[in-house]
Amino acid sequence: MDKAPEKMPDFEKYHREAVRIRSMRSVHTSNTELLHILISWIAISYAFAILLLWIKAGEKPATEELFTGIINPLVISLSTVGISFIVHEMSHKVIAQRYGSWAEFRMSPFMLVLMLILVYDFGILFAAPGAVMIYGGNVGRRESGRIALAGPLSNLLLALLFFPLLSESGILYEIGKYGVTVNIALALFNMIPFSVFDGKKVWAWNKLVYLAAVFAALFLLVLSVFPLLMTPIAPEPF
Repeated sequence: MDKAPEKMPDFEKYHREAVRIRSMRSVHTSNTELLHILISWIAISYAFAILLLWIKAGEKPATEELFTGIINPLVISLSTVGISFIVHEMSHKVIAQRYGSWAEFRMSPFMLVLMLILVYDFGILFAAPGAVMIYGGNVGRRESGRIALAGPLSNLLLALLFFPLLSESGILYEIGKYGVTVNIALALFNMIPFSVFDGKKVWAWNKLVYLAAVFAALFLLVLSVFPLLMTPIAPEPF
């Protein structure tokens, strides 16, 4: 009795799987993306530093303060708002690339300029410097929901990392205060289940996951209230 011919291995399938596994182990970027991230990080941090000057003085800061009085606020901003923004966007990117998508951050020059004008003239910080552009890949409703959820979850984790600084004093206390506040605010704001917000995709994917994420953010908000009401040991650093 003759043997049935052995089926040839599906080399194309093996190649696809190997490519997918390799892509899951690395994060792909480009010089363009790195430049856009750097510009956006500096711009959003500088905008928040201007807002801190507004909060301190209760009025529009003088032009010279944008250069001479901006150092400490800028250090706080780079360490809190700037880092939070980068981690949020890169979390979307990493998860999207794990699903085989092309994903890179692109800034919006118009929104960057508008952000700086609004915060300087009116003390209003409307920060939408750009977003991660995602194309292709094996992305359905579940994958899209997980990609969207990655951003707010990363902010909640960052908020936890900033919590210990609330027991410090001086500039470390300020970094902790704004690090916790900004990250919780970013998480809750992005979980709005409408329009282009992350929450809309998470809600469409899994409503229980959505509610759990919102509850976690609100729980951290409650935990942060009492430390934030405490007076720092040393005077504010600016």
